[in-house]
Formats: sequence, structure tokens, C-alpha cells
Amino acid sequence: MIVAGAWHDGAVFDAFQRGCADGAATELAYVIGGSGPPVVLLHGFPQTHVMWRSTAPALAETHTVVAPDLRGYGASPAPPSAPDHAPASFRMMAADVVALMAGLGFERFAVVGHDRGARVAHRLALDHPERVQRAALLDILPTIEMYEQADREFATHYWHWFFLIQPAPFPERLIIASVETVMHGALGPLLASGAVSADAYAAYLAAARDPDVVRGWCEDYRAAATIDLEHDRADRAAGRRVGCPLLVLWGVRNPVWDGFGDVLAVWRQYATDVRGEAIASGHFLPEEAPDATLERLRPFLSDQR
Repeated sequence: MIVAGAWHDGAVFDAFQRGCADGAATELAYVIGGSGPPVVLLHGFPQTHVMWRSTAPALAETHTVVAPDLRGYGASPAPPSAPDHAPASFRMMAADVVALMAGLGFERFAVVGHDRGARVAHRLALDHPERVQRAALLDILPTIEMYEQADREFATHYWHWFFLIQPAPFPERLIIASVETVMHGALGPLLASGAVSADAYAAYLAAARDPDVVRGWCEDYRAAATIDLEHDRADRAAGRRVGCPLLVLWGVRNPVWDGFGDVLAVWRQYATDVRGEAIASGHFLPEEAPDATLERLRPFLSDQR
């Protein structure tokens, strides 16, 4: 069921159609617009498809753009909780995208993901190489690398990684009790700078007020710290790597990368065809630096080799 307010995405998406379609085991809310080769845009935490408001219309000039809310985010229902957290895994989220795109008539497509969406895109490229033509990952390293290299600096900047994974219902109750404080802490600086508009912030906050969305957030992070790491370890042991062209972009003002060394060198351990660079941004590239992000995405997505 679509959450009231979750479509509060402003006039920027008026040229897009809004819909709700079957994923692998849940319904996904999505917007679709433009024409040309298909590209799916996957958002991060604690956001929704609305985070692409400054980039989706430009990409739709040359591509068919599909931007869903990930399961458990925005207007897409959270899956049932399970002891192994498998319903919230990146593997299941990737399967959602495959089902959604197939239902829209797209068997092969490009994918661009930011934050959690980039982790879904990474898993999508590994599990469904026949579907993914090329992938762009914004401001992440592989999940297993981030956990294995975690230190005090990482835990300080990404403290929510360790808060949200605590057993239910501890983090859920704390967030629901003061959701405005949590959201302002996460996105307040972007709202103050204008990187996040008042309309976009209202959309994020409307979704966050749904307790099922908060549960979905927590289950996402619990899965990342458990079953997703199992999947990553199995891939590493088997030597599985991303085979499609991979563009990696990260924000030079995101302090977490100071402790992880050469970002591209790390990704080259996990993929065969990697290019990318840091851009003048913090973590939220599509919102803080939409023009610079588009400048890198457009030629990458248009290259049909």
C-alpha cells in the first residue's frame, strides 16, 4: 500500500508516471519517465526515489528512467522480519529490481545506485550479470570491506550502522519516539545548505513517520551485518567478481574515505572493469553535487560498448 505523503515528490516528477508493481516478494512503488535505453536508479538511506529529483529528469532526456523505492523504504512495504534477516538482504532487493524491470519489459538495463542502493546494485551485478549492462556505484565500498576495515573513525561517522543492527525492537522504538530528531540529524545539514529542498525533506519525513519503514531500515542494516556478509564471503571465496563496466564515484568531503585508502584499488579486487573518481561533494552526491554527478553518469551510461 502506498504511504500517504510518500509521493510528496514535487513538480519535478510530474512528467513521470507513478506506479506500484511486483518485485520478487513484495510490491515496489516506482516512477518511470523518458525514453531510450533503460536505467534504474536506486536510492540510499534514509531516503526514497525522491533523492533523484535533480538527476532523473536530465537522464530521462536520453534514457528510460525507473526509480523505485527499495523494499522497506518510502512507499514500498517492508518484508516480514526473519531470524536470518534474509527477506531484507541485498540479494532479495536485487531480485526485486529484476522482477520490476522485467515486468516493465526490460530484460537488460543499466543501474545507478547511491548508498544502500549502490549495495543493491553491487549484488545485482553479481547475481544477475545477464541483466546488468553497466553499473554506477556512488559513495560506497563493498559491504564486507567496510565491516572488516572498520575503526573508530568509521564507527564515529557511520554510527547508525551499529545502532540500527541492534535487536528489535530497541532501535525501532527509539527512532519512532523521536523521528524528527533522527531525520534532522541525518539530513538537517543538507536542508540548511539547500541540497535537500523543503519538499524533498517533507517526503523523506513523511515516509519515516511510518513504523513499518523504520522496521524496514533496521532490517536492511541487520541483514547487511549478517546474511549479506555471508553472501560476500562466499563470493570472495569463489572468486566471483562484477564483470560489467563499473563506474565508482565518491565524495571527497566524506571523511570516512580517509581511512580506506585507494577506493578504486579496492574496487578492482571485486570487479574486472573499473573506472571512477572523487568529486567535490559529501556523501549525498546526487543531491549535493547533481551537476558533477550527471557529468560523469551521462557518458558512462551512453557508452553502449
